[in-house]
Amino acid sequence: MHKKSFKELTVDELYELLRVRSEVFVVEQDCVYQDMDGDDQKSIHLWLTVADKVVALARVCPAGTHMKEISIGRVITTERGKGYGKQIMLYAIDAAKEHFDAKLIDIEAQEYAKGFYESVGFRQSSDTFMLDGIPHIRMTLNIE
Repeated sequence: MHKKSFKELTVDELYELLRVRSEVFVVEQDCVYQDMDGDDQKSIHLWLTVADKVVALARVCPAGTHMKEISIGRVITTERGKGYGKQIMLYAIDAAKEHFDAKLIDIEAQEYAKGFYESVGFRQSSDTFMLDGIPHIRMTLNIE
């Protein structure tokens, strides 16, 4: 498991994280959107490697960047069904508490993944909305 601020990332690490994000969100999901949104520079970046291959990643954004509250986003697993998604989410929740003293965390979840996020404690907090042509819901984790 790896955790770094944007400034701590090496060029190779940044390239690999952006490559995986593009591979999954743009190519696999056939979704054209602006991935590099200006929030990466303020975020904590997390990733899990197995045999030097990135198998899961996420970023934790401070309040007032991507969302009003502290948020977790860009959650990806490249090898599904192995528990890597749950590992990265639990690591992201811990990072949000450690780095930003999180008491509340918001996410914009793809609607189909609602059950996954509920399994780590998030609850739906909005109606369905379209984001980049994909149905999403806001979900919230109350830590207090």
